[in-house]
Amino acid sequence: MYKDYWRSNLKILSILLTVWFLVSFGFGIIFSDFLDQFKIGGFKIGFWFAQQGSIYFFVFLIFIYVYHMNKLDKSYKEKMNKNKLLVNDNNVEEIS
Repeated sequence: MYKDYWRSNLKILSILLTVWFLVSFGFGIIFSDFLDQFKIGGFKIGFWFAQQGSIYFFVFLIFIYVYHMNKLDKSYKEKMNKNKLLVNDNNVEEIS
């Protein structure tokens, strides 16, 4: 059960870190010249991603991570409680 939890946690983390890498390194450095033809508030988007956008996006990804981890914690908490009930129904002592 714990391995499944950590596998799910690492899956969420790796997806979010990949997205962050794409936004910060990809948009800020690799695709910067292409994105510079578009502007946000008078600034070229490639420059904006390199200076501000990747930081804002990272903070946004933190909120996404918190949301998904709360959902994951809740689902595994329900599974753990269900397993404890099954153990108690079989008259086996619960281990704290």
